[in-house]
Amino acid sequence: MPKPADADSPPVAFAGWRILALSTLVLALTGPGQTIGVSVFVDQFADDLGLTKNAIAAGYAIGTLLGSLTLPSVGRWVDRVGVRYSMTTIGVGFTVALALMSGVQGIISLTIGFFMIRMLGQGSLTLVGTVAVSLWFERKRGLALGIAMTVSSGLMALVPVGLSLVIDGFNWRFAWLAAAGTVAALVIPIAWFGMIDRPQTIGQFPDGREPDHDDPNHTGEWGLDRNVAVRTRAFWILGLATALASMLTTALNFHQISLLGESGFSETEAAIMFLPQVLGSSIGSPTMGVLLDRIGTRYAPAATLVALIVTLLLAGSVSSTAGVIVYATVLGIHSGMSRTIGAALIPTWFGTLHIGAIQGALTFLGVLASAAGPIAFSLTESATGSFRTSAGLWALAPAIAFFFALSKRPLSHHAPTA
Repeated sequence: MPKPADADSPPVAFAGWRILALSTLVLALTGPGQTIGVSVFVDQFADDLGLTKNAIAAGYAIGTLLGSLTLPSVGRWVDRVGVRYSMTTIGVGFTVALALMSGVQGIISLTIGFFMIRMLGQGSLTLVGTVAVSLWFERKRGLALGIAMTVSSGLMALVPVGLSLVIDGFNWRFAWLAAAGTVAALVIPIAWFGMIDRPQTIGQFPDGREPDHDDPNHTGEWGLDRNVAVRTRAFWILGLATALASMLTTALNFHQISLLGESGFSETEAAIMFLPQVLGSSIGSPTMGVLLDRIGTRYAPAATLVALIVTLLLAGSVSSTAGVIVYATVLGIHSGMSRTIGAALIPTWFGTLHIGAIQGALTFLGVLASAAGPIAFSLTESATGSFRTSAGLWALAPAIAFFFALSKRPLSHHAPTA
């Protein structure tokens, strides 16, 4: 594999901030493969392909689940070949997948298309973009990942707007081609010409500073093997917090119109409540990042579970406009916190040598849980007759997980004290 252009003459300035900026843009450009991007095409698929929305939702769920199964293997591959080569290859594959979406003709080809864009965009490209940032920061990793999650989420919110404008000006098939062209024009050059596998590749160090060998927490680059990591209590504390966050926030968002409708809000009013979530997320991600850097990681999963409990209890009880705004903001804060700890704690607790493989396993759990969330809420609503009651009952799950998250985390002798 050829070296990056600047590998033979290390830059004076720390390259990590450049990697952070480029990775953040790449994360935002996963938008066409995320639910936020696909959602603008649902009515087009139903009208032009003659499919029911239930059939489209089923195809989407199948494609998402099948795509999630590949992520542990993708993570191992990223570790083996490096960020630069893997991001370039995934970018090419994602471009092709988006282009093929313009030609779907029925439920089978649509499901295959969903599988490809979910596997390559929502899964693989997100994974490698997150790994890229994690490798370049250590003491400032929480801050860096908080910035990446916040900015990429804000930029991603523009994706459905852009796609909608293209659909209105041309048609939905051309919109998929436009998305493919955008990814090809930005992601592939960023990956090949802008990414550097690790700081050591160009003689630099995480955070732009040489490690302090007198620091008792410093033992050099290290990392647990994925098979070892998944047998630790630490992995399952993080995995359970991440999976519950993914499952229950997806369920709340999926059923938000019906949930708030029980409190007397119209569909338009309920939809507007997604805006406070964006505000909350922009607070939660960087705040959690700073706290991880300054206070440590020991109680971070427990803190996110408390935020999830509060969110669910609010969802099941608020009825006034002010109360619903508070609920939506807290939901956004929790979502931002959860995304940041999911990316930051893996390199902190398990090291960076096998970060892709471990991140892939955690991402798999999150995607799998997100697919189960809406179904779980629907079944509970059928039994209780109310989504508000369902939200309150499901608060028991993170409450139980909270006590597990407080249990002592066994530290590897390589790991820095958290």
